[in-house]
Amino acid sequence: MIHPDTELRYIDEEIGYGVFATRKIPKGTIAWARDRFDLEFRPEEVSRMDPIHASLISKFAYRNRDGHFILCWDFGRYFNHSFNSNCLSTGYDFELATRDIEEGEELTDDYGYLNLQTPFKAREENTGRKYVYPDDLPRYYKKWDAVIEACLPLMLKVKQPLLPLISSSDLNEIKETIEGRREMRSILTHYYKEPEKALSFNSISLRDTNTV
Repeated sequence: MIHPDTELRYIDEEIGYGVFATRKIPKGTIAWARDRFDLEFRPEEVSRMDPIHASLISKFAYRNRDGHFILCWDFGRYFNHSFNSNCLSTGYDFELATRDIEEGEELTDDYGYLNLQTPFKAREENTGRKYVYPDDLPRYYKKWDAVIEACLPLMLKVKQPLLPLISSSDLNEIKETIEGRREMRSILTHYYKEPEKALSFNSISLRDTNTV
């Protein structure tokens, strides 16, 4: 589920739509959390789909640690990619705002941790990274973990409309992490290593990469 203080807006012909803040979303806020309405499909299910539905999975779904395709039911699936994203996935099933997101600002992800099946060249952002690759997660997880760990304490200090979606066990684990009683669960736990023989879609263009 996407944070309630957001809306869907058209960006341009190349990108399509994106998610924008309708009021300030403070650093440490849960920007998105997986909920019971999000759909999960096994690769074999997708392989049996008609072309119309299979293309929607290719365009909007991300893959979890089991290689299953997760299709968000709301417009959280329209999160666009940025190498300087203002949201990051945690080792749990939610994303945090890693800096203050101002009213009118687009919410963005780094697609490097979404287990994409094929690389794609992202829009130029004057960064060292130009492409997103399927194995970006094991390359960059330490950097992403450090960012999340720095803003995790704020999670319990800001207004959290989506907090009821976080399980009590995960919340207790997060509190223990903040108190220094356990290590933070790494984003690397979400990594799915593609087997040699796997379902494959056609290359994903920039326009077709709106996903959570």
